[in-house]
Amino acid sequence: MELYNGRPEVTEGRLPREIRTYDFLDKLEIAYQRTDHERADNMEACNEIDAVLGVVICKNLFLCNRQKTNFYLLMMPGDKKFKTKELSAQINSARLSFADAEDMLKYLDIEPGAVSIMGLMNDKDHTVKLLIDEDVLEGEYLGCHPCVCTSSLKMKTADVLDKFLPATGHEYQTVHLVGED
Repeated sequence: MELYNGRPEVTEGRLPREIRTYDFLDKLEIAYQRTDHERADNMEACNEIDAVLGVVICKNLFLCNRQKTNFYLLMMPGDKKFKTKELSAQINSARLSFADAEDMLKYLDIEPGAVSIMGLMNDKDHTVKLLIDEDVLEGEYLGCHPCVCTSSLKMKTADVLDKFLPATGHEYQTVHLVGED
């Protein structure tokens, strides 16, 4: 794996959703670094990607309530355990569960394994509420996928919060997750 500045020079063979992500970031003048890789199916592979980027890619979970009337994108450190009860109490939503792949595609134009804050650029109706664990906000940089699971990006957290989110029309709610047993 190599680290590159910005978008790939050759876009042949890349999905349109990935190219749209680079177009969106470039339009906003958000600097980013990128690495291309195989799909990361285990922590060892994730750790290799993190090492190349020099940042820990956060865990991104796409959640919904039981009625499927509220959808949430949760960004949290990868080393924390997700506890439904802990989050549900903070956002006043009972019975949170993982949303279906169909809903992920419908609202974020993302498939399982590639869930990322970048998908919010595709949520034109602002259906998805963004939740960010306070520990993610403390980092100078954050890592995420460009709407595909075969590339990863590193960019300044401040750029994501101050440029990217306003451009998508999304706000975020800070949550405090302990994630311990």
